[in-house]
Amino acid sequence: MSKYDTYESPFCTRYASEEMQYVFSAQKKFSTFRRLWTALARAEMKLGLDITEEQVAELEANIDNIDFAAAEAREKEVRHDVMSHVYAYGLVCPNAKGIIHLGATSCYVGDNTDVIIMRDALKIIHRKLVNVIANLADFANKYKNMPCLAYTHLQPAQLTTVGKRATLWTQELLMDLEEIEYRISSLKLLGQKGTTGTQASFVELFDGDSEKIKKLEQMIAEEMGFEKCFAVSGQTYPRKLDYQVVSALAGLAESCSKFSYDIRLLQNFKEIEEPFEKNQIGSSAMAYKRNPMRSERITALSRYVMIDVLNPAFTAGTQWFERTLDDSANKRIAVAEAFLAADAILNIMLNVTSGLVVYDKVVRQRVMKELPFMATENIIMQAVKKGGDRQVLHEHIRVHSMAAGRIVKEEGGENDLVDRIANDPIFGITKDEILATLQPEHFTGRAPEQVTEFIAECVRPVLNANKDVLGEKAELSV
Repeated sequence: MSKYDTYESPFCTRYASEEMQYVFSAQKKFSTFRRLWTALARAEMKLGLDITEEQVAELEANIDNIDFAAAEAREKEVRHDVMSHVYAYGLVCPNAKGIIHLGATSCYVGDNTDVIIMRDALKIIHRKLVNVIANLADFANKYKNMPCLAYTHLQPAQLTTVGKRATLWTQELLMDLEEIEYRISSLKLLGQKGTTGTQASFVELFDGDSEKIKKLEQMIAEEMGFEKCFAVSGQTYPRKLDYQVVSALAGLAESCSKFSYDIRLLQNFKEIEEPFEKNQIGSSAMAYKRNPMRSERITALSRYVMIDVLNPAFTAGTQWFERTLDDSANKRIAVAEAFLAADAILNIMLNVTSGLVVYDKVVRQRVMKELPFMATENIIMQAVKKGGDRQVLHEHIRVHSMAAGRIVKEEGGENDLVDRIANDPIFGITKDEILATLQPEHFTGRAPEQVTEFIAECVRPVLNANKDVLGEKAELSV
């Protein structure tokens, strides 16, 4: 059958990067099995078991020399993926064949490989996230002084700045980065715990020498780049680990979803647009449209990751005693696809955040339509200084505001609140005096300063610590 006759995951054909796909590939998985078998044999040799340097060297030399066809044929016979790869490894390592997997159970390679893969995948997520944060920080700094409408309940409330809003997106992503960094730093290997976690087979191999058994585990962890193994376990590492890792990805998805919704709304307002390529088609029917399709894709994929976190949650909560196998099939899909989706989200985020388009005249126009309502308290203060009664003035301005609102909402007219106030003798203020107060920059509070402080205190230290990975771009396949 051709690829057009069978299902293909969109993560592979449309969304996730080749880099992330490799991390979850068969080559990566089973070569890591072999690295773990080599590390086990090397440590056992150094601790006195009857294993030679030649055997370890043979294992080392054939780590990437995998005959997948032989392994697949063997698995059809024995119905066991790990033992089929022990067999395939033995075919190319005839001298070491007898010591491969010595003392280990399947989870020695399966679970330790899963942790290694999650670590490597988290590092990719971390790198791309740092670059998204850098893009948004640049955007925030560029537009820190540009007043725009701020909303509560999706109703115009007061003014903020375009840059200040971008710091809100960035702050959530910094929280995600902290969580991902913690997850990377706290990952532990399963180690070699045996069938039910008691290390009984290694007690037999090492004649009850507990110090050697503990040393064996530490040597393997260090060779694979980890400081520690779980202190205790059943046959598997705690499935809560998968939940914690995917939860970090779900948290990232939440932040990206929030960003994408805001951009979609702003694009509707015609204030900000995601990048739109020269030959891009916005709609098959309406040629004039510029749909926010990339932001919509962020929303869609984020929703997938946020829901996917339920899989490792239920898996962790339904394990029986030292282990059951009902985790395996679910885990193969849920963890991998959470990473593939998160990778895809960050690819789009990199693309969108590096090319946001701001229509400053539209932003200003929308501000000026609402600003008279927002400036009413300032106008009252001006009138009070001229001898007016604050309570009386408040009632008059309330009546005028409601009337101006009706003109805008019911008749589709322009906001005439300024004229109404200027023509009301109780205020004693001219139209020119009122207009002089209607400078949007006077109504943004500390927003520009907050942007400057946030970038200096919160973002810049992160970017300085990760300056070696900055400058990444993302090309989208579709």
